[in-house]
Amino acid sequence: MALNFYENLSSDFIKLLEKGNEHNIIIEVGESSIKQHFKVHSAVLCYRCPYLYDEFKKSTISNDDNIRIIQKPQITAKIFDIIIKYIYGATVNLEKVEKSVIFDLLMTANEFQLEELMTRLQTFLIENQSSWLKLNFSKVHNSSFQTNNLKALQNYCNDIIAKHPNLIFESTDFNTLPEAALVSIIQRDDLQLEESKILDYVIQWGISQNKTLPSDVDDWIDEDFQILKNTLQQCLPHIRYFQISSENIMEKLFPYRQILDEELWDDILKYSMVPNETITSKILPPRKIFTTQLPNRGYAFQITSSIINIEQATEIASWVDKKELTYKINNNPYEFNLILRGSRDGFGPEVFWNLCDRKTNVVVVVKVKDTDEIIGGYNPIGWNSNFNNRCSKTNDSFIFSLKNGNIKNSILSRAKNNDGAIFNFSERGPNFYSDLYMSGSRSFKVYNVFSYENLIRKKPGEFCIDDYEVFKIKKR
Repeated sequence: MALNFYENLSSDFIKLLEKGNEHNIIIEVGESSIKQHFKVHSAVLCYRCPYLYDEFKKSTISNDDNIRIIQKPQITAKIFDIIIKYIYGATVNLEKVEKSVIFDLLMTANEFQLEELMTRLQTFLIENQSSWLKLNFSKVHNSSFQTNNLKALQNYCNDIIAKHPNLIFESTDFNTLPEAALVSIIQRDDLQLEESKILDYVIQWGISQNKTLPSDVDDWIDEDFQILKNTLQQCLPHIRYFQISSENIMEKLFPYRQILDEELWDDILKYSMVPNETITSKILPPRKIFTTQLPNRGYAFQITSSIINIEQATEIASWVDKKELTYKINNNPYEFNLILRGSRDGFGPEVFWNLCDRKTNVVVVVKVKDTDEIIGGYNPIGWNSNFNNRCSKTNDSFIFSLKNGNIKNSILSRAKNNDGAIFNFSERGPNFYSDLYMSGSRSFKVYNVFSYENLIRKKPGEFCIDDYEVFKIKKR
């Protein structure tokens, strides 16, 4: 039977670090104006951080006492203090550490090749700081693909992109996306984009990597097409060419046909004109697009949201029209047009009033922090800055809680006091009087039952949110 005393061992090694006895390395971190020194021991680094041990062996700088000096000006003292205490004591306390610092800590752990710490930090961020990761999605996504070691974070980001591809494909950072990141996205079967649009984005990305290519493809020569083909050699095998309509093949692919192998292009044309003809090229399966279309009507209801899905939006639409039975998904008579997303546009009241002032027929949805709970409300008359600190009358507004995950049943609460159903207050965002209102930049509050029929949460009070969205709905 083994008796383990790891806690005392960890404590003793931290004392060794803090006292610096018999150290033979000084690690300098931070810029010159805020430089800080850490006294460490090569024997510890040899077994606990081979990366820094190699830096020690390569170092040619030493002081008067012949102690080697390693310089890391790009790393802050705060980050390195956590790293070196992990190396010596195998402990990391994240209780009071800012979220951005934890992410920078992960990047430094990756640089120092501390695999155990990298694994634990990725799990911690995904499980405990998902709202911060989403708020800083572009930075997190790009950083995770600068290395091949952050697989958990890469998978987390790609799961989100597959459901909400516009986060990346419509972002200003799309053309700077690392090639590995783009390939990892377009190879997914569940990427929720039409194949012709994926083709457009891939070609756009490829062209953006080569600034010398003429802006008009009609001016291209054979060498230009070869440059694009070489750039996209890792991407092109993941395009589902045989799932693109004949019209889009001629409009979108034909101008760039020279980037494809001749046999593949011949098969694409053959499949488009004579679908039953045998071809030799590999046909990738269609992507799994999670919407149901009605062929005879050619319409599929869709919604751009990171909070609600099409079933939940359809239930809200049924409440707007006061239907006893919920609309079927593709009979939803409304379009849901996103006009505000907190994580994209900001959470301050000034953002809400800039984007939503006097917008009628609006739906607000709120994701409660770190839960499955989604609540919100419908305001047919809108909030009006001309009526600041006053109520607006309506009989048709309502607030709600949506069925989701562990929430077994939706709750609908219609206005019962039309005089106080909607409150206009410039210092807050959406406000359904005391029954539901935005109480802070990242918080909402359900105070009591006043203007609406029922409580939409089991327990009244203030609560933090991950995100919130506002849609303007209109009949299609």
